Amino acid sequence: MCGIIAFSDIATMQKETTIESMMEMIRHRGPNVDGGGHYIKDQIAMGFCRLSIIDLNGGAQPLSNEDGSIVITFNGEIYNFKELREELLEKGHTFKTKADTEVLLHGYEEWGMEGTLNKVRGMFAYLIWDDNKKALYGARDFFGIKPLYYYKRGDTFIVGSEIKSFLEHPHFKKEFNKRALKSYLMNQYNDLNETFFKGVYRFPAGHWFELKDNKFTTHKYWDAKYDINKTRTEEETIDEIDKTVQESIKMHNVADVPVGSFLSEGVDSSYVTSVLKPHEVFSVNFDNGPYNEATAAEELADREGLNFNKTTVTGDEAFEDFAEIQYHMDEPDGNPSVIPLWYLCRLARKKVTVVLSGEGADELFAGYLNYGMHTESKIVKHISSALKKLPKGARYTLAKGINKMPAFPGKVHMYTWLADPANYYTGESVVYDLDQPVIFTSRQANNILKPEYHNDRTVKDSYYEDFQRVKDADGVKQMQYIDLHHFMLNDILQKADKISMAHSLELRVPFLDKKVAELANTIPTEMLFNSKGTKWALRQAALRHLPEDWANRPKLGFPVPVKSWLREEKYCNKVRALFSEDWVKELFDQDKILKLLNDNFNGKIDGRRQVWTIFTFLTWYKLYFVDFEKARKKYEHVQPDVKGFMDSGKLV
Repeated sequence: MCGIIAFSDIATMQKETTIESMMEMIRHRGPNVDGGGHYIKDQIAMGFCRLSIIDLNGGAQPLSNEDGSIVITFNGEIYNFKELREELLEKGHTFKTKADTEVLLHGYEEWGMEGTLNKVRGMFAYLIWDDNKKALYGARDFFGIKPLYYYKRGDTFIVGSEIKSFLEHPHFKKEFNKRALKSYLMNQYNDLNETFFKGVYRFPAGHWFELKDNKFTTHKYWDAKYDINKTRTEEETIDEIDKTVQESIKMHNVADVPVGSFLSEGVDSSYVTSVLKPHEVFSVNFDNGPYNEATAAEELADREGLNFNKTTVTGDEAFEDFAEIQYHMDEPDGNPSVIPLWYLCRLARKKVTVVLSGEGADELFAGYLNYGMHTESKIVKHISSALKKLPKGARYTLAKGINKMPAFPGKVHMYTWLADPANYYTGESVVYDLDQPVIFTSRQANNILKPEYHNDRTVKDSYYEDFQRVKDADGVKQMQYIDLHHFMLNDILQKADKISMAHSLELRVPFLDKKVAELANTIPTEMLFNSKGTKWALRQAALRHLPEDWANRPKLGFPVPVKSWLREEKYCNKVRALFSEDWVKELFDQDKILKLLNDNFNGKIDGRRQVWTIFTFLTWYKLYFVDFEKARKKYEHVQPDVKGFMDSGKLV
């Protein structure tokens, strides 16, 4: 796990000074001084900051091939690198290191970009300079676990792990992308391909690129496909899930440093932990609720004989550290779960360098109640299941009729089971399972924004092309595909990477493995999402390792007491002070957002998600567009706990 940065720019004369300055902006990603460095040749400069995980004494980057004509920088882990290494050795390649990086380097020589990417399993973003072709190549992993951004303006091309490093390049023009603000308000994250920095784009997951003669071309090498296996029995499916998940967890445990796991009371992290059985497990809770996941997590840790580590977060801590959290996100993320994740990573970094977590299980195995689980009534579930067997056209017609009817118990459940999801699904902007209000509709967002930020786009507009790609799949599979390419890609994985790497901690996600995904995508929806609940087949596989109450616990996510914080005067005053700053008038109708805050504080409305989304954005905007130099000086550093870890000799 590391940080990478590169640029191609003939006009930049001081390439060494520039690349070193850019590297310093992401030093938190790789604090090992001896393992990083830079490469400069002609118009190309490549930089690397290393966090040593495999081959601690070797594996320094940038790394070149035998004759120095091909150079690589790589962020991530290749979990099947040992078998690929043997294959490349048999073909006559010479290895300088025992690290997984060199497999990608020689793989490129032997199989090219596409051929190598079709062979690897892992999480990655990497860059290769081929001096023979005078071309720069790059790739991002199947799901977008590792971030990769790029910027192209004239003859300047910049690519790397974090946007903040781009700001050090003399030809980078920092400009606020006005289109991103409304997208963010409707989703709690920016769902556009272009980031909040105009001209900076997220490189798409499952793609690779070539930059040659200043021409930038992209190529897709992987995407989720739903080829349903209709012959495999339920028992065979459960067997296959458990076998594949166990194999993935075993592969994700390869490291030359301590490995731990995050543990909540949910089935995903519990499944991973019970199979991994690490020495150290980590959990977090809040001093004032709304739920306490740490108690159940501790019970499981005790049952498994694991060393349980817990941290309790207060509201004072959360508000004190919130600006630093958003600084590390690069773009604002209004998902309150960034807060517990921050403290969880801080806790884990005191003892380990790598942690495993349960992200991805909900998207792959249908874990969200939003896919259509909106009632506890067995009768409603039974009727809906029976009606779902109708032909598609009949179901859609019936759903339209139900939608026009007055409210009745089970209406939402029946409608979502029968309707075309492309007509109603809005991802996580409505979170039925936590009984939370929506964030902002398109009209509501326009209502609070200044006119220059208005547009007609809705949440569903962002989903249209993806729905078309999977229009032949069933409704639940379509929604899984949407979440995999939007909520998972642009929210969950962004915060997982940025928050963990802010603490120089490698976070691995064994459910987001190519083989696990390819298996999950063959499982009939009725084995995953049925009247018995969500993730049914995965829960049955987890039962082989967990007590029944753990395997069947409902999803809570990272419950954060935002509702109570925003109705506590001292915290509401902090938010009000930010909402009242003069520069806010340039973006929002200040009177309207202050009224929203006050109405929520006084209990007239439940506007917590809307208030928190605005508060998060303004916190981030102030850091990057009002007083960036102050923010950089205050927050750009290797965390104190990481320095202590290094001083103890545990980090090499």
